[in-house]
Amino acid sequence: MPNHSLTFAWKHPAATGPFRTGVSLHSHTLHSIESLTFIPRVASRIPVLMSAIDRQCDKYRALHGRDLDLHNAHWTPPLSAQQAYSLEAAQIEALGLAPLVSLSDHDNIDAAGRLHMVEETRHAPISVEWTIPFGDSFFHLGIHNLPTARAHAMMEAMAEYTNTAIPSRLGELLEWIAWNEEVLVVFNHPCWDEKGVGAARHDFLTRHFLDRCGRWVHALELNGLRPWAENQRALALAHAFGRPAVSGGDRHGCEPNANINLTNAATFGEFVGEVRAQGLSHIHFLPQYADSLVYRQIQCIADVLGDHAAHSLGWTRWNDRIFYRMPCGDLRPLSRLWTRGAPWVVSSFVNLIRASQQRHMRNALRVWLTPQREFAG
Repeated sequence: MPNHSLTFAWKHPAATGPFRTGVSLHSHTLHSIESLTFIPRVASRIPVLMSAIDRQCDKYRALHGRDLDLHNAHWTPPLSAQQAYSLEAAQIEALGLAPLVSLSDHDNIDAAGRLHMVEETRHAPISVEWTIPFGDSFFHLGIHNLPTARAHAMMEAMAEYTNTAIPSRLGELLEWIAWNEEVLVVFNHPCWDEKGVGAARHDFLTRHFLDRCGRWVHALELNGLRPWAENQRALALAHAFGRPAVSGGDRHGCEPNANINLTNAATFGEFVGEVRAQGLSHIHFLPQYADSLVYRQIQCIADVLGDHAAHSLGWTRWNDRIFYRMPCGDLRPLSRLWTRGAPWVVSSFVNLIRASQQRHMRNALRVWLTPQREFAG
């Protein structure tokens, strides 16, 4: 039976005392390819920003005779594997805990390969956020701590399923992945209808997936970038299927994960054993989770559209890190497509987001946007 517990930094200041280790699960690096469709979704919560985006989209339509399609536009997070690892580790160390950090990019394990080149991080787990098509939607599974000798073979098998999605193969593939007792399989943000199929349909597919494949899923995620009400539904789902909940910060920008696991395990493999064999999990929510989710998402957009002089690949400008998928299938950075600079429609939006990062504007946004206090009483 699951034995999970939750603490909140603003309610339980001594929560870390009994533990010696903090575990950061589920965060992203520049090796992830992300969709830009999240920008209007966030902006829809802020009338002034949404109005500005609508005006720019109208101008784009007038200029080009078609709608601006963000489905063909992608971005990569600004931090390298080493920068992301250091950010997460520093937050945990500031709590007086030893860090265990599992970076999990979308369908990609290059971050772990980079970490393993450096002595201090050569034992970092090899992890991935795996995309699995399911019915008319898709889910994300966090596959943590792949065995080094088989990691690339397992990635090839996962990629093949993502591309072909033969339903009869999913169970046997998950069984093969979960066979190693030090691998942790987590259902990431299980109650988020990311595809937009509708709440009822998403709930049906989620339960159908857990009915079919839940025996190989070790935990369900409480996500640091999802609303508390949604995380409560994920917690109820975990109870219903007899699985523990674990943390998952889902960091994409420069703010460290908003939740971690607390444990006395000395290694990642030991932590996996606690979750898999004992259903043991202590999730600790950090102060940033109490801020407005919309405010935090705006900060992430600002990280996407900001300049990063220390970018490890030299992609210092925002338009070096945003890509457009050409009809041939290639991804090309906007800096190569817009050799004379960004169109006015786009540069106006970028300037608007950058203006929101001025100190007085950030403070005003933080006060104006309602924080997530429904769970803090």
